[in-house]
Amino acid sequence: MPVPGDDDNERLTPTIPPPPMIESASGARTRRVIAVGGGRGGVGKTLLTVNLGVYFAQLGREVVVCDTDPFGSNLHGVLGLETPPLVTSEALEEGKAKPVSTIVPGLRLLPTAYDPMTATPIRPNRGSHWARQIEKLDVDYVLLNLGASTTASTLDLFLQADVGICVTAPEPLAIETTYRFCRALYLRVLRRALTKERFKLRLVERVIAALPPLAPPPAIVAEIKRYDDGVAKVAAEEMLSVAAHLVVGQTRLRSDLDLGMSMHVIAERFLGISLDYLGHIEHDDAVWLTVRRRQPLLIDSPTSKSARNIERVARRILALLAAQSTRGGALPARAPVAQRAGALPATLYEVLGVPRTGADDEIRRAVKRQREIFREGSLPLCSVVAPEVLQKVQARIEEAHDTLLDPVRRRAYDLSTFPDDTPATVVPQRSSNAAQVAELAMLQAELAREINAETQFTGALLRKVRESQGIEITEIAQRTKINVAHLNAIENESFGDLPALVYVQGFVQQVAKFLKLDPAQVAKTYTRRLRDISLGRARGSG
Repeated sequence: MPVPGDDDNERLTPTIPPPPMIESASGARTRRVIAVGGGRGGVGKTLLTVNLGVYFAQLGREVVVCDTDPFGSNLHGVLGLETPPLVTSEALEEGKAKPVSTIVPGLRLLPTAYDPMTATPIRPNRGSHWARQIEKLDVDYVLLNLGASTTASTLDLFLQADVGICVTAPEPLAIETTYRFCRALYLRVLRRALTKERFKLRLVERVIAALPPLAPPPAIVAEIKRYDDGVAKVAAEEMLSVAAHLVVGQTRLRSDLDLGMSMHVIAERFLGISLDYLGHIEHDDAVWLTVRRRQPLLIDSPTSKSARNIERVARRILALLAAQSTRGGALPARAPVAQRAGALPATLYEVLGVPRTGADDEIRRAVKRQREIFREGSLPLCSVVAPEVLQKVQARIEEAHDTLLDPVRRRAYDLSTFPDDTPATVVPQRSSNAAQVAELAMLQAELAREINAETQFTGALLRKVRESQGIEITEIAQRTKINVAHLNAIENESFGDLPALVYVQGFVQQVAKFLKLDPAQVAKTYTRRLRDISLGRARGSG
């Protein structure tokens, strides 16, 4: 067994357990469906689908993965199968296609249909084809690899899933494709809502045809309102019902790590669609090496950075599913369309996304963040924000900077904008990230059970406490003046990268204070662990 601390990349035990299994009245398990799509080819949809399946299977659950776009059927290539499992369309329709086992216990692959006369896959024309197959599976999780398709059946499967994930990459074409997929989701939802009302649907079709290509949903709603308020109300309500989640793959630069939250802001403000950020997957040589070995990343290279990234995404998905079970499947409340339909934010505080009580430092950070998102050539803006709108947004950001950082101008602005309110009671709407909120809530509930007077603190537990509070390690470094490398070494238990024990003890005490833990207990138990491991190594080398 490896000694903790031997490897900076030592794999962490999953910190969030799977949601409890729910049984229906018939005794069958309630399956949870996760759909992965929404981006162009090559951004990492197959990588994510397979390794989410591996992660859930390693938690002891029964998992099935399947390619719903047979022309892009490639899941078998990283699951230890030489050829894809194929069946005739007749066998698939008759329910004779059974999931086949893979190299991962508990993880199976659903066969896809093919034409025996041409030996080529058959693309199903209707989503109900796959929906019927999924309904017959008595498993805990079903993961659908939708590919890059935007057909009606693909969109239906995405919308019917418990969690629908768009995968993109930090490049213009991938981002543009993701926004187009979100727009296609909205149009599909709107069409389904008006299917039985032929004349209303024709009105919508005429309105969309008259608009510029790829018009955003808020513009569609506004144009429909010119002709029929009732149909516009339906269109606006359906816009609120579209919710997707986002994973950014192939991140290389530090700026790439901010792309997901920036796209969340842009989609919410200019597309009127919730694009909830789940996390990123780093560009890593381990990924293509494992593909060449025909192995899942979490099996072949579980300690790699990209594997840890995927595990973090998986934990957030589990937290979302647990939250859905608690709410009975209800979606979290979203801001009214009037506040989100592509219009510029009403107040300068909303422009920056800060409360009226925000201090100068918070405002400066918000200005810097907004300037980066809305600068010329910014990746998150691809194909969404017109140049004339961008200029208006930039002007509002500068107005917010000049006004809110000048005490006299800020007071005058507050009095004129909020004459009847006090700063303490008025807080602007801020973009929320449901996945992060759900993850934090679950981590905090776990920690409430784990931490007591007898708790032995480890690096992994300190990391878990930090993550449960939504704190980045750089924040601790700025406040405590402890080097980021030393803080990472403390959490990873990379004791060879730490200074003398007396300094480590002081570092751990400062970290504990920042995290509102008992400094004495944390320092005592952590340094005892450090001594024990160091002593064990000394004896081993002797």
